[in-house]
Amino acid sequence: MAKRSRTKARDRVTEGEVGPREPCPCGSGKRYKACHGSAGGAFVARPFAGLAAERDLVALREFVPSATAPLTVGDRSVLLGSLLPAAAPAMVRESGEVWLGMQVRHFFGDPSRDLGAVLEKALATDEEGIVGLVDPPGPGARLQDLVADQPLDVTVHRDFEWWLGDVTERDEAMVEALEQASGAVAPTTRLSSVVAAYWVGAGSKEHLRWVLPEDETALLDALARLHAAGDDSIADDSKLVGMFRAHGLLTPVWDLAPGTGAEALEGPVAALRERLDRALATRTTLTSQERAARSMLANQQVTLR
Repeated sequence: MAKRSRTKARDRVTEGEVGPREPCPCGSGKRYKACHGSAGGAFVARPFAGLAAERDLVALREFVPSATAPLTVGDRSVLLGSLLPAAAPAMVRESGEVWLGMQVRHFFGDPSRDLGAVLEKALATDEEGIVGLVDPPGPGARLQDLVADQPLDVTVHRDFEWWLGDVTERDEAMVEALEQASGAVAPTTRLSSVVAAYWVGAGSKEHLRWVLPEDETALLDALARLHAAGDDSIADDSKLVGMFRAHGLLTPVWDLAPGTGAEALEGPVAALRERLDRALATRTTLTSQERAARSMLANQQVTLR
């Protein structure tokens, strides 16, 4: 009995962390303690911490289908893309411009280090083509060490036409790949009134996904206060339906009534940001109703990374 109790105490984790017996976020299928949570593991729970662009980086990596943003990296032109052709980690274009992809097939535990390694490889060559990683990159520069620390100037695209924007002659295979990829793009708009909030149209449904920077415990408390008071709505018939955790940040998700659109959300979301700030500043103990709301919200979380 004593041994079992010690094991439970040792394996207990704080809210937002990956438990040692939980599946590793890298997708290996192994338990975290036997994979990136081991002594030689490299899993970083909040890889983009410290960057002004952290929230948009999470969005572009996890749920924005087609978007670009220029990066300042010395005197070289670098374009960050949510998804590159063939999910390439990076590409050197004919013009010499470097493209860096956020949505890739590999995951070695620290996306910031992965991005830093492939960016350095791409910057070190003038040869046109795909640049990628086959093996874990090991210690070295992370994205924080290479790019200027400033917010991203994100452009959300309705398709992947930008893939071929610098291509003068298109063959049939290029056009077919472009059409196939563009056909899967859900209409998406980045709101301008707050940071890292994205309206998404998914067929007959609409959603708002908003990456928030606050500590998870404090954020859940604040959202619970708003939910219990009925103050977490952002439009008529909107509903906070849950949230996902990715790269150390929470992204609440609201369902919206069909036909709401992105433009109608600008003012209401800015107002919600003000209410959320007030709730975050509140230090009183949660009421029973607020605790129930918090429990419900916590149970509606999904961890992506």
